[in-house]
Amino acid sequence: MKTIEKLQIPLKSQPLIQWRDDLKQDVTDLTYLTYQKHTLTPVNESNFAKKAELIVMGKTFSTTQLSALLALLNEQGIESVLLFAPELIEKVTTIRLALSAFPATLKSKLDQLTKELSLDFALMERFPDWSQPGLVLMDMDSTTIQIECIDEIARLHGVGEQVSAVTALAMQGKLDFNESLRTRVSKLENMPVATLKEVADNMPLMPGLQALIAGLKNVGWKVAIASGGFNYFADRLKHDHGFDFTIANTLEIESDLLTGKVVGEIINADIKARTLNELAEKYEIPMSQTVAIGDGANDLVMMAASAIGIAIHAKPIVQEQASISLNSLDLEGALAILSANNCADWSK
Repeated sequence: MKTIEKLQIPLKSQPLIQWRDDLKQDVTDLTYLTYQKHTLTPVNESNFAKKAELIVMGKTFSTTQLSALLALLNEQGIESVLLFAPELIEKVTTIRLALSAFPATLKSKLDQLTKELSLDFALMERFPDWSQPGLVLMDMDSTTIQIECIDEIARLHGVGEQVSAVTALAMQGKLDFNESLRTRVSKLENMPVATLKEVADNMPLMPGLQALIAGLKNVGWKVAIASGGFNYFADRLKHDHGFDFTIANTLEIESDLLTGKVVGEIINADIKARTLNELAEKYEIPMSQTVAIGDGANDLVMMAASAIGIAIHAKPIVQEQASISLNSLDLEGALAILSANNCADWSK
């Protein structure tokens, strides 16, 4: 094998995928690639002592951005980085890196850098195994879809401002969820069921949702919704897009009009977490293979119960506590995290 001891990232910036292809062509017997002492070095075999894994992704991702990332890792005292071959996942350039250390300050430093570079990242000791059965449990409003359904139906009923103000406080964790839900639903009294259908017919999907579901189904993963919203909308999403299971609140209806009341158990943060555990048991999936995705304070408990919690365009309180936050990407970012290449051999 021809050994190249020092291999620098090109000074002229280029897309990461182009750099990958050029590198494979220039070093035809490339197997493993490490970054040590400010240099990239191809090696024959990988006896890498991994302490953490880092996945970084973006709609555009250049070698200049990669250089900045590697420089940060070096500044954080990470002496060795094993680079996996970059790939395109649903038009998202994605790269996985194995790290020889996991400094306590690393996540906050990465958060600052990736926001400056318009990238997203996921940093964990280990990620779920894409090749084994798994479960993704998702919030609905502002997660699988781009709206808060209760705000939309309230607007059509003429009480939009009253309801949306309460919704915002509830999602920030500033109000008791159960009481805030009852308060908001009470303002929907005498709303025709036809209004629910109007909103359900026009729910804007979160970008990347269909690709995420297709990717999960392709490898045998289960995907479900646990929502503090309403089952009228969750059931529609299940029917139209193939969710395996949905649970949400039930609006009481009499003579085709809403009574302003919720029927049965309210689906709050604790019930969402309970649902995660119940579905994992039902589908015989270990908790190490579970993922929770959401945006509001009532998603934090299920995120904490899962192997990884992914916050998407989330409220500040959620971003502070979630293990992963997506800010630049939508749900295609979740697919990239879960399905990123986990083989470090560039020849594969």
